[in-house]
Amino acid sequence: MEAAGLAGAGLAGDVRGECGRRAAVGDVTVLVNNAGSNTRADLLAGDLDDIRLEMDTHYYGTLAAVRGFAPRIAASGGGAILNILSVLSWFSVPDAGAYCAAKSAAWSLTNALRLQLADQNIRVAGLHVGYMDTDMTRGIDQPKSHPADIARIAADGIASGAYEIVADDISRQVQAGLAAGVPALYPQLAGTSH
Repeated sequence: MEAAGLAGAGLAGDVRGECGRRAAVGDVTVLVNNAGSNTRADLLAGDLDDIRLEMDTHYYGTLAAVRGFAPRIAASGGGAILNILSVLSWFSVPDAGAYCAAKSAAWSLTNALRLQLADQNIRVAGLHVGYMDTDMTRGIDQPKSHPADIARIAADGIASGAYEIVADDISRQVQAGLAAGVPALYPQLAGTSH
C-alpha cells in the first residue's frame, strides 16, 4: 500500500492461527487481508489436508483476522477492511478446485462481513484480480499485473468507498460473464445435459 501513498505496517504470520490475537497496538483504520496459498489440490482426488489448508487460509484465516482487527478499527472511529480475493472466487479451473472453492467462500464471507460491520462504520471491500506477478504465480505463463499497480487500484477503491474492486481486464470479463450463466463461463459444458 506504500506504493499507493498509504502508511501502514505489515504483519507476517500464519493466518490459520489466531492472528487476530496479535491485533496491532494503537489506532487501526484499514486491514488488508492478503493471505495466500494454492496447493492445486483436486477436489475429488486431492489430499483432504491440502483442501483444508486452502479453506483454513482463505476463509478461516480471513475471518480470524477480521475478528481480531474489527474491534480496533471500530475503536478508531471506523475504517475499511479489504479482502484480497481472486477472479477465481467467481470462476473455477480444473487444476485449482480447492483454491477456487476457498476463494469463493472468502467472497461470500466478505459479503456477510460487509453487512455485519456496516453499523460500526467499517466498510468491507473485496478485491478481485487475475494473475499478479508474485512467487505464487511464477510458473504460470499468462499476462500478470504488477503488485504496485494493484495496490494503487485497491487504495483508490477504498478511498472511493467501493464494495467490489475489480482490478484487471480478466476480472471484468469474468464478472460480466456471471450474468450470462454457466455455459458462457464454462463453454466445455455447453451441449451437455444429464
